[in-house]
Amino acid sequence: MGEGDDHSLKSKKIVFVTVGTTSFDSLVKAVDTREVRQALFEKGYTHLLIQMGRGSYVPNKYSGEPGNSLSVDYFTFSSSIAEFLKSASLVISHAGSGSIFETLRLQKPLIVVVNEDLMDNHQSELAEELADRKHLFCARPQMLYETISVMDLASLIVYQPGNATPVAKFIDKFIGFSNNE
Repeated sequence: MGEGDDHSLKSKKIVFVTVGTTSFDSLVKAVDTREVRQALFEKGYTHLLIQMGRGSYVPNKYSGEPGNSLSVDYFTFSSSIAEFLKSASLVISHAGSGSIFETLRLQKPLIVVVNEDLMDNHQSELAEELADRKHLFCARPQMLYETISVMDLASLIVYQPGNATPVAKFIDKFIGFSNNE
């Protein structure tokens, strides 16, 4: 991650946004703002694809003018988001562990946006722990623009899925097990 020239003439640099199977209108609204679209465009991205799930907020579509603005499209659900993740240059995701770990496994830069409307939000603790370890960026919907503006993809550390010990220790600590080793 972080390699490559942001100003290269690649045909597409896709930002894929996923909310999973739920509704997360505040995330969809955040990526649909002019300032977030402009920040993504200024970072060299060309396309924004939003998977909006069960949400009621419908983002605006834009065809985008090459060299001038971001192309924006959306859909509700897909039987598999794997292909969208693989083609993405940046993923902006809800805090679901499946979406997080699939994106990290593909070594894609990731911004996890925490849904503050969820009552018992253990997902945010996982996202914040992985952000502390510099595997991803973590944001709240209202802070997405600022996160995109200041993010440095070169600062991210590739997540190594083969070693579950740090995550297991975190889970053990979280549920109250002590480690006697």
